[in-house]
Amino acid sequence: MKFENVIVVIGKTRLEQLVERFNTKAQARFYIEHAGGDFKEYELEHEEFQKSLKMVSIAAGNHAKMKLIERKFLPNFLFNNKDIVVALGQDGLVANTAKYIKELPLMGVNPDPQRNDGVLLPFSRDSFEKGLIGLFEDRFTTKQVTMAQASTNDGQTLLAFNDLFIGPASHTSARYKISYGAKSENQSSSGLIVSTGAGSTGWLSSVVNMSNGVYSIFQRNASKINIKMKWDEDRLAFVVREPFLSKHSQISLTTGFITAKQSLQLESHMPFNGIVFSDGIESDFLQFNAGCRLEISIAKQKANIVQLN
Repeated sequence: MKFENVIVVIGKTRLEQLVERFNTKAQARFYIEHAGGDFKEYELEHEEFQKSLKMVSIAAGNHAKMKLIERKFLPNFLFNNKDIVVALGQDGLVANTAKYIKELPLMGVNPDPQRNDGVLLPFSRDSFEKGLIGLFEDRFTTKQVTMAQASTNDGQTLLAFNDLFIGPASHTSARYKISYGAKSENQSSSGLIVSTGAGSTGWLSSVVNMSNGVYSIFQRNASKINIKMKWDEDRLAFVVREPFLSKHSQISLTTGFITAKQSLQLESHMPFNGIVFSDGIESDFLQFNAGCRLEISIAKQKANIVQLN
């Protein structure tokens, strides 16, 4: 495949977000320092990101047409099969970007290795250009990541790199009918999490940690639960959060695995405030209100994360 464009996706630094909130840098500094914080850390983090952005932009421009877009424009940006996509930021930016680029190669670049874990960011600003040349010369490998898909009965879909959340938009109970395998029941809970292999060490792991902590108090010798899946594994895990047992709600379907042969179906019983969002981005969501039926399945689309050779 002949690539012609490099699309660099970025998010706002914490300093930029503070300046947006308080209108000026001086007012942001006053707020942070008045609260006992270290404003210098925000400045250093921003400076480090700007250094990386400059180096990545120059390197990309040396080899192709380069375009810079902010994360918030991803849902409406039109990618094509001649694009190489670069996510310059934290791990979450890779997850957010992968959903919108079909199966294009995605390079994750860590702008600040001292501050970012970089699980999904194999490249640094120093190794980026070498990796980019490898793509143009067709000398690269990718790691495939299985994604989740939520589909509504009116034809809407939403992909997830790490996880889907299905539930209430506010701190209330979700009411719905759940169907899995041959079983169905009405439930009341704080919502469901559906996790991919890539997301199994994230939000899903925090639910497992909570369950292990509660269980250890009452069953001290019990073994701990450990749910960890490979990134390319063709299954998803679902967990119902805080299911409530009552005359009108049951709790027998609280967790399971979704496979190519076994999807999960949900039917909303909520008059309003029901939503589905993915990877922590609440602004990009599906409505899940009364009358909406939802199917959760493995997405046909895979994410292709470029690896450091």
